[in-house]
Amino acid sequence: MTNERRIGISMRIVQAVGYAEPRDALSQEWASLMARALPGTPWLPIPNLGAEAVVAFCANWKLNGLIVSGGDDIGQTPLRDSTERALLDWAERHDVPTLGVCRGMQLMCERAGVSLVGMHGHVRTRHALIGERSGEVNSFHAWAPERCPAGFRPVAHAPDGVLEAIAHDTLRWEGWMWHPEREASPDALDVQGLKRIFE
Repeated sequence: MTNERRIGISMRIVQAVGYAEPRDALSQEWASLMARALPGTPWLPIPNLGAEAVVAFCANWKLNGLIVSGGDDIGQTPLRDSTERALLDWAERHDVPTLGVCRGMQLMCERAGVSLVGMHGHVRTRHALIGERSGEVNSFHAWAPERCPAGFRPVAHAPDGVLEAIAHDTLRWEGWMWHPEREASPDALDVQGLKRIFE
């Protein structure tokens, strides 16, 4: 049976040492996570092409799933910002299942009109989750949404009250403030979550 899901994963922009050129980059850890959580599901990195060109890219590659990856703050790389905002617009128009990881969840919330606020104690640490999603997760973010945006429901908070996960009321969209790809071994609840969104 053919797997009909084709997932695109957005990338950060980095500067290569010794070269005066920006490069798109995706952690190699994503390959291990995707193989474990969604074996046999085709996926590919999405380059930072800007708003118009990235929508054409998605159509050309017949993508029907989206992961907006983490890393870097919103506003740090304008080309990435415009690319990922266009990806979320495209995903909403076409009812594309979508996961926002850390920065990706922040972008979902900002797009829905929610401001981000600075955080303390959430960079390079681990903490518990309280809510529909429980367990312990990694944490690498210095910013978080000030509240759950309209059209979404809160799924999990950190013990200090910081919003850690959201789910859309009608779309198959979720946002997670932790990085599922950065676990030494994929967390079973993260695997279940990826299956829930994309299968």
